[in-house]
Amino acid sequence: MTSHIAALGQHILLDLYACPVEILRDVPTLQNALIQAAHAAQAQILFQHFHHFGGDAGVTGVLLLAESHISIHTWTEHQFAAADIFVCGSHSNAQLASEVLIRGLQAQHHDLKMQFRGDLRFQAA
Repeated sequence: MTSHIAALGQHILLDLYACPVEILRDVPTLQNALIQAAHAAQAQILFQHFHHFGGDAGVTGVLLLAESHISIHTWTEHQFAAADIFVCGSHSNAQLASEVLIRGLQAQHHDLKMQFRGDLRFQAA
């Protein structure tokens, strides 16, 4: 991971393993977890949409933020969720959002990759 002080945003790819199936297929629980993550990141929610694929299948959900987005895709058959947290602005914190999702989905293991986006060293003069 390269760290830049002068970047437009923080982008986290978060893989969540060994999550309870009941959480991975429950839209209200996932919706609440993403909303709490957005609040932790100090982000403003503009729009949200969640879709359950029926029966015991998983969920796809997204929060459109003034600062970018948070999305999640769950696979109940693998007890797995993939979350994408992208926030910009000096007050936003993707790391805090990821901590909320790890706790909210009760992940036994997780893998987090952070990338700083929009390196301002390369902006046009």
